[in-house]
Amino acid sequence: MTLAELSVGQDARIRTVGGEGALRRHLLDMGLTPGIEVTLRKVAPMGDPIELELRGYELTLRLDDARKIEIEGVHTTDRAARSEERHAPVPHPGRGEISRAPSYRTRKSGDVIPKGQPLTFALAGNQNCGKTTLFNQLTGSNQHVGNFPGVTVDRKDGQIRGHAEATVTDLPGIYSLSPYSNEEIVTRDFLLQNKPTGIINIVDATNIERNLYLTIQLMELGIPMVLALNMMDEVRANGGTIMVNQLEELLGIPVVPISAARNEGIDELIEHAIHVARHREAPGRIDFCDAGDPDDPRGAVHRCIHAIVHLIEDHARRAGLPPRFAATKLVEGDQPILEQLQLDQNEKEMLEHTIVEMENETGTDREAALADMRFHFLEGLCAETVVRPAESREHRRSVELDKILTGRFTAIPCFIVILALVFWLTFGVIGAALSDLMTLGIDNFTALVDAGLTAYGINPVVHSLVIDGIFAGVGSVLSFLPTIVTLFFFLSILEDTGYMARVAFVMDKPLRRIGLSGRSFVPMLVGFGCSVPAIMSTRTLSSDRDRRMTVLLTPFMSCSAKLPIYALFTAAFFPRNLRPVVMVALYLIGILCGVLYALVLRHTRFRGEPVPFVMELPNYRLPSPKSVGQLIWEKARDFIQRAFTIIFVATVIIWFLQSFDTRLNVVTSPENSLLAMIGGWIAPIFAPLGFGDWRVSTALITGFTAKESVVSTLTVLLGGDTGLLNSMFTPFTAMVFLVFTLLYTPCVAAIAAARRELGSARAAAGVVIVQCLIAWVVAFLVHCVGLLIGLA
Repeated sequence: MTLAELSVGQDARIRTVGGEGALRRHLLDMGLTPGIEVTLRKVAPMGDPIELELRGYELTLRLDDARKIEIEGVHTTDRAARSEERHAPVPHPGRGEISRAPSYRTRKSGDVIPKGQPLTFALAGNQNCGKTTLFNQLTGSNQHVGNFPGVTVDRKDGQIRGHAEATVTDLPGIYSLSPYSNEEIVTRDFLLQNKPTGIINIVDATNIERNLYLTIQLMELGIPMVLALNMMDEVRANGGTIMVNQLEELLGIPVVPISAARNEGIDELIEHAIHVARHREAPGRIDFCDAGDPDDPRGAVHRCIHAIVHLIEDHARRAGLPPRFAATKLVEGDQPILEQLQLDQNEKEMLEHTIVEMENETGTDREAALADMRFHFLEGLCAETVVRPAESREHRRSVELDKILTGRFTAIPCFIVILALVFWLTFGVIGAALSDLMTLGIDNFTALVDAGLTAYGINPVVHSLVIDGIFAGVGSVLSFLPTIVTLFFFLSILEDTGYMARVAFVMDKPLRRIGLSGRSFVPMLVGFGCSVPAIMSTRTLSSDRDRRMTVLLTPFMSCSAKLPIYALFTAAFFPRNLRPVVMVALYLIGILCGVLYALVLRHTRFRGEPVPFVMELPNYRLPSPKSVGQLIWEKARDFIQRAFTIIFVATVIIWFLQSFDTRLNVVTSPENSLLAMIGGWIAPIFAPLGFGDWRVSTALITGFTAKESVVSTLTVLLGGDTGLLNSMFTPFTAMVFLVFTLLYTPCVAAIAAARRELGSARAAAGVVIVQCLIAWVVAFLVHCVGLLIGLA
């Protein structure tokens, strides 16, 4: 029987984990090892993927991958209810404890690093365990955090508070040092190549067994290290506790209980980290296999690892690799490590013979045997040091919410209602009302400055530059700031609560039909806010095929920079009660075009299957006001910076071109200006779409720099009177124009991000050309349909 045949509410024991390659290794690293008991908790609304409970956490898996896992001992779940007994927290001594813990002082090596000399720390841990929150507490910075695996997709550096000599690097989350996705490769390469003087390993204390799997691999590197037990406030609140002092003795490294979100234990963590790094106190234990009973198969793993250590020790030293770490990687079949060691043919044969002998003795393959050895050690460790709490409030809340938000008949309707509510509040209620107030304030300030300049008698050309150029252009864009902030407010809440992960779970099957994974849905959803972070977040996808395909599809998700265009045209041409409908229709058109383009890509350039959907589902959590406020401030700041840099410059250039002719004489009519001449060359391209006015083509060109520039350009060209749009558009051609702006090339910043992720300028240029062609074709089709049914 396979795991795919298990029914909801049934338990089973894993017999074998089939498959091959990186995915199989990843499943083993996630704790899906032979002998472990799993429970099927739910099936996605469309029948695939499934959600399993194992080792105290939830993991998603597709049915195709579940069919490769054999199970036995199937029965109705009898998982013992967790004890409701409340446990008092175990006191944890603060500063000075290091001197009383000999287990990791005994491995002190080298001289003490003098005070003031540079120290470098790697902040490492599993995905979604609070790394970025801790990084912000350590450094005082304001990096964005979210309740979704893979929020950090690149390394970030910062100075530790109060220690100018100490730099900490926030690394992408990983589950082990056997790289599965790109962000895991970033983390492993940093640890092996940059060789930091210390590691701060953050662990989710509510899911300690799975998190410590990475910890014991990090310890094998022999780098001074401190363990930060995060979310201890949740453990205590739910009646659990962790014997921190015993955990320190068994691991041989300092262990500090913290709550990064509440800034608890951070100062003690810093003191420990600085101390172990400065005194070069390597972990006191790097051996996690036990010779044990001679009849115990795990003894064969012990003998195999130690035999390989002796075989490769001299090669590992020359390659700059810790011998124990290199030995375990060779058992796993890690090709990059094997190449680094440069073993001769005889040594390679001896290596393979040793591993095959271990496989024969254990009755299982090398990867499963090694994962089983590590988890066996962790099971014993947790049995001695962890008092598991009653079911947490967070988990109970998540189970109840998921009955609705991921229910078979309610998941899709809930998603549609939530998105519709977000758009309605953004474009029809809160955002619209705030934008109206902002416009009123800008108009009043413009009138005040206009009166002041007139009273002063300033040169008419300068007066025109300030009022008709800068104030009209930049001011028209700034008036839409509240709408953009409102949209990011709601998107941030959806991410912080953990709902984004559920959306990926629900949408995996429909996305697979167009050649993508459910994980691709989150970058595309982020694209509704801004294409740049959306494109960057594709690094969380382990498949190069999925990553590149998602980058190409992200521009179809209408970013917030286009909101000023939508707001301007819907306000000018549609009744107030129809504006939200038009907005939603534009977003749906973008999604539909993205789906059709994905189908084309799947059957042409990106043939093959999407990346497997293996993801941990976090508990729902209440949004952090600080995190939400921080994201809103960042986006507002970025928007304002663009308004007073790119858009400001574009506005001044547009004003200049429309105020002077080829001989640099001030023109009496914009039709005689340089801008009219340039726009006239391009206008015929857009004539078949119904808007062949040179002012429209000019505005679209400036939109290449920033989409908000379309509005500022039109406002400048119309002399600040957007009411004149009626002379250039009808309601129908305005809709065609909106469709074109929805689909044509993203801004320069998004193209730069695409170039970085796709790896070539040629590929980025292809994005620009393809988007423009698709935009023109779709807008032309809309225009033709309108002519046929008599709308034009």
